[in-house]
Amino acid sequence: MKVFVTGASGFIGSAFLSELVSSGHEVVGLARSEESASKIESVSPSVKALRGDLKDLDILKRGASESEAVVHLGFIHDFTNYAQCCEIDRQATVAMLESLKGTNKPFIYTNGTLVLRPGKVANEKDTVDESSKCLRAATEETALSYKDKGVSVRCIRLAPSVHGKGDKGFVPVLMSIAEISGKSGYVGDGQIVWPAIHRSDAARLFRLVLEKGRAGKAYNGIAEQGIPLKDIAQLIGEIVNVPVVSIPEDDAEKHFGFMAVFVTNDGPVSSEATQEELGWKPQQLGLLEDVRINYRPT
Repeated sequence: MKVFVTGASGFIGSAFLSELVSSGHEVVGLARSEESASKIESVSPSVKALRGDLKDLDILKRGASESEAVVHLGFIHDFTNYAQCCEIDRQATVAMLESLKGTNKPFIYTNGTLVLRPGKVANEKDTVDESSKCLRAATEETALSYKDKGVSVRCIRLAPSVHGKGDKGFVPVLMSIAEISGKSGYVGDGQIVWPAIHRSDAARLFRLVLEKGRAGKAYNGIAEQGIPLKDIAQLIGEIVNVPVVSIPEDDAEKHFGFMAVFVTNDGPVSSEATQEELGWKPQQLGLLEDVRINYRPT
């Protein structure tokens, strides 16, 4: 199968490319620079780069229409302009889906579990929370609606923490905050939890959803249902060698900055149905063990 992948040179995307190649797929990866193109094409002779970015709607339409499937992993992670990044994502998603109407080609949209209602264990049957602070919730709904327009759309909702070698996400950010502030914080009693998944397990899940997933369904990319943020903060405190403290919720934004919205969201998530349907079982290190062994402050 010829697969067009956005975010192909990214943290998850690069692992996903190797997963696709090892399963015999041909890949075209979106590349916003020569450096990204070289990284993408170095994976295998069966991987080609298509120059462009998420704002190049004509390029996205071309990549989608000339392929047999699309996996949309790309997102601009600029949390200082989050609303604008979400709008770029929405336009990119709709452009690719419009080019696929009536083809019944697979299209995978990538979202996060923060679109689900907090405070309970969410599962695959849960729809997005209309009051969600995550602006990508509406784009997920739009994407899944294309199942009625002749596109075999599936969605993967990833854990807030996707970890592994090369991670530049939430845990490294929390480490940086701990270094700068001189303390490793958690909110309140620290029992707010984060789901987690290793990038290699996520890459394998994307392949299985591509090959075996069903139109209109959401799959949960979760290896660990929920890890207390206090446990993460304590481990970071050990690594960075700073005290571990509780941060009052009213002071969360001051201490955590843009991360406040994430560290105040209690979102345990199950992937039981995903695992059962696809025969997928997480195999890699858990978050805390991975951080203890492989993460160091910047």
